[in-house]
Amino acid sequence: MIESVSRLTVFALYQLTVVFGILLLPVALAARRLGINLPIGELIDQLDAAYDQTTN
Repeated sequence: MIESVSRLTVFALYQLTVVFGILLLPVALAARRLGINLPIGELIDQLDAAYDQTTN
């Protein structure tokens, strides 16, 4: 049961991060023009790897 709660929590965090990244897309594009990179892609990759570990 704890494994399913852990998997569900990581999946929810992953989905929220994807939504957060989509909502911040205009901000990220403006920041990129100023030479600032937001690490949203790295955060999604880390959460994707964590979710893969919980499902295996």
